Amino acid sequence: MALSADALALSGDALALSADALALSADALALSGDALALSADALALSADALALQGIAKFNSLRINEMLYLAGGKRVFRFLHRL
Repeated sequence: MALSADALALSGDALALSADALALSADALALSGDALALSADALALSADALALQGIAKFNSLRINEMLYLAGGKRVFRFLHRL
């Protein structure tokens, strides 16, 4: 009879451990979802950064063009030596 009681107690412990493992799996799945969302946000931010970089490059070229047209070649060359 003592062996049956021990086996029953071990079965209860195993069931509790299985429940804990299931809860941990659910938490891991939720964290994976969060990580995926963060990755998507990072990708969107990278795309925004590339777009801003392109705008900055375009603005820089426009400024250079305006300086060249406004001041002639000497001013343009002087500013690019700085």
